[in-house]
Amino acid sequence: MSNDPAPSIALEFVERPCTEMRQRAKDFYQLLSKRRTVRDFSQRSIPADVLEDCLRSAGTAPSGANRQPWHFAVVQNTQLKKEIRRGAEEEEQEFYDSRAPQDWLDALAPLGTDANKPFLELAPALIVIFAEKFSHDAEGQKQKNYYVTESVGIATGMLIAALHNAGLATLTHTPAPMKFLNRILGRPATEKPLMILVVGYPDEKARVPAITRKDLKEIASFHN
Repeated sequence: MSNDPAPSIALEFVERPCTEMRQRAKDFYQLLSKRRTVRDFSQRSIPADVLEDCLRSAGTAPSGANRQPWHFAVVQNTQLKKEIRRGAEEEEQEFYDSRAPQDWLDALAPLGTDANKPFLELAPALIVIFAEKFSHDAEGQKQKNYYVTESVGIATGMLIAALHNAGLATLTHTPAPMKFLNRILGRPATEKPLMILVVGYPDEKARVPAITRKDLKEIASFHN
């Protein structure tokens, strides 16, 4: 296997005037500040090309050694969604009944969540996000991936932002354990399911909890 450096190309970078930078940064913040997790979804279908372009955006994320250790399994089949809901609710019921510590249950109480997850069946699309522990090179040789969780986490954040930018609502759902997703979707054991991203239009009567977000001074420090 060759260790020669990869060929390089010129960087495509657009430098913007400070006034434009400020406006774009503010506009993007204003856009994302309206993003909310939705649990009540319409069954309206999503334009396929919109979903595909959002996935392409996620695929531009940085990753350890550029291994791109992610797989996005898009589920729109009614029967598969029903199976995923069944598997998730079984794990969730056990979680709420016996595995969850009381402080976690207390933290979830204001959000009104429980083991019932109808959105997994009602929403038009589920994107099951898998982290690939290993990949294969051009010769088919197995190779280890690096910083897998971090890389997939960045890609997932970019996917959520892209979907919101396109005008779609999302919900991150993490039943545990999630190995049932490998079985249902036929993914190899070397892939670890990290979450189910529920995607669609919010129901007309959708409601969300009245929450606040931390102020900048609470989430960032500046060491000038």
